[in-house]
Amino acid sequence: MQIGTVKIESKLALAPMAGVTDAAFRQICSEKGAGYTVTELVSAKALCYHDTKTAQLLRPFPGEKPFAAQIFGSDVNCMAEAAQMAIEISGADILDINMGCPMPKIVKNGDGSALMREPEKAADIIRAMCAVCGKIPVTAKLRLGWDGESIHVVEMAKSLEQAGAAALCIHARTRAELYSPGIHPEYIGAVKKAVGIPIIGNGDVFHAADARRLFDTTGCDGVAVARGALGNPWIFEEIHAMLRGEPYLPPSPAERIEEALHHFALMREDKGA
Repeated sequence: MQIGTVKIESKLALAPMAGVTDAAFRQICSEKGAGYTVTELVSAKALCYHDTKTAQLLRPFPGEKPFAAQIFGSDVNCMAEAAQMAIEISGADILDINMGCPMPKIVKNGDGSALMREPEKAADIIRAMCAVCGKIPVTAKLRLGWDGESIHVVEMAKSLEQAGAAALCIHARTRAELYSPGIHPEYIGAVKKAVGIPIIGNGDVFHAADARRLFDTTGCDGVAVARGALGNPWIFEEIHAMLRGEPYLPPSPAERIEEALHHFALMREDKGA
């Protein structure tokens, strides 16, 4: 998968999750086969106000490549300024914009999936960030729309591509659906047919068969795993084995304990004892 100037060897990505995908967790998932990682969503306003705790969320784990720094916000000028800061702080290969978070504390300010209701502003944000990011590709993570009456992800994808987006990750639910069971993968397929940039499918990937279904039914270029990796970073090994047509052997209880201790050690290194 090629995102702008960045070549990604694996078709599997670790999707961003607030409070979860810190450097330690990203390292664990990378070691298990996630070929592309994304930071937690980071507030553009907090970066512009030079909040030190926010900047720490952008720290990579040693040797993390390729990875994206993800920011959220809805003020065009602030997003452009924060994009430059995020790249400088993190050294990220890609700059990603969160246009999909459905949480009330995010959308009440017009951020996250609230931007699905303002496609022109979303395109303006992409344009402004591309102007300041130089050769660093700018991407976005979207939902299908605000609710079932306003599913316009295909039109928005076209608009963002024209504005300069180098790739899109599509979570196949509306904002109103939050994380309720069941996704609508047909819209990922429709976006893939409508644009020429890489499309990463996302939503309800808890087993290798779920990833296979997304690849087969949508034609997406990659699959991003989110909640399916919680407590089970081996899901990336399972999916890779399936793609190669090889058997997969789940980890033993002892291996799970060893990995948990490894994760704890990485968290101590990252956040301090």
